Amino acid sequence: MDRPRKPTLDTVAGVVGVSRATVSNAYNRPDQLSAALRERILETAASIGYAGPDPVARSLATRHSAAVGFMLGQGLSASFADAALSIVLDGLASTVDGHDHCLVLMPGRDKAGPRPETVTRAQADVVVAYSLPDDAPALAAVRARGLPLVVIDQPVLPDTARVEVDDFGGARLAASSLWGLGHRRFGVVTFALHPDGQSGLVTPERLVSTSFRVTRDRVHGYLDVTGADTPVWECARSNRELGRAAARALLSASPRPTALLCASDELAFGALQAVRDLGLRVPADVSVVGFDDVPAAEHADPPLTTVRQPLAEKGRHAGELALRLLDGGRPGEPTRLPVSLVQRDSTASPK
Repeated sequence: MDRPRKPTLDTVAGVVGVSRATVSNAYNRPDQLSAALRERILETAASIGYAGPDPVARSLATRHSAAVGFMLGQGLSASFADAALSIVLDGLASTVDGHDHCLVLMPGRDKAGPRPETVTRAQADVVVAYSLPDDAPALAAVRARGLPLVVIDQPVLPDTARVEVDDFGGARLAASSLWGLGHRRFGVVTFALHPDGQSGLVTPERLVSTSFRVTRDRVHGYLDVTGADTPVWECARSNRELGRAAARALLSASPRPTALLCASDELAFGALQAVRDLGLRVPADVSVVGFDDVPAAEHADPPLTTVRQPLAEKGRHAGELALRLLDGGRPGEPTRLPVSLVQRDSTASPK
């Protein structure tokens, strides 16, 4: 038995009594039709089971997929555990979706970004890279395809649209606040400086050679105030348990730091727990500062002093840059969004 033929654009045109181009406009260029005619076309299409133009066929015909590729440094599970990334992604998705574009996620591996083959096969007209190392192979694949590129945070590339925040200035602001409170013994907890994701005390050579601008700038912002001899503990990635272990190690030194400067809120949440593990109190014995101001920061125990960056705005701005490049616009100068220090109860003068 022959299967019934699926209704097509021509089928709808014949039933309504209009041209094929008019039906196409109802889906792709609604401003070309009256509201009443478009409504009649869509109602007729729904009644005969026509769901709209085939997106694959349309992309083949136009050589455009109406998709924005989003390159992540890590796998999906690790990425979505990052509250800051989730907020950025929501801002990006809401912006491109509002202009009838979809978002194609390209997860990474080992913090080095997606495989080049993934980028080569992805149906996308523009790519947004989120916090990739300077030498990520996926970036060469984007260039080989000639796709427009928007970078969020890093790396710094010529002739590329980029949105970032003042990581150095924000970190310096946080460290200066603690210095003003009278702290002179510090410890710094940071996440990966390199894709190899080592854990432990950082040597000056490793700090200088880092391939991640964000972590480098935040750590240097802290050390610009506290001094180059401040111990820095690197965690393989930004999560609470690694932050907890790092803070315990730093707080076991003698003399003990009176303040911990963390490169993310997730690491700071772990540091708060580490202080309790050691029978100490925040902020009476140890002050703790984070970076990002994710929603959980104000509900931490105690509420976390942190550097606020405009995460949702960062995502929205990246989406706007991607849409501008799709329309043939130029990358323009990089956009640097301001940060601010949010004072809460996790910091106080040392005893």
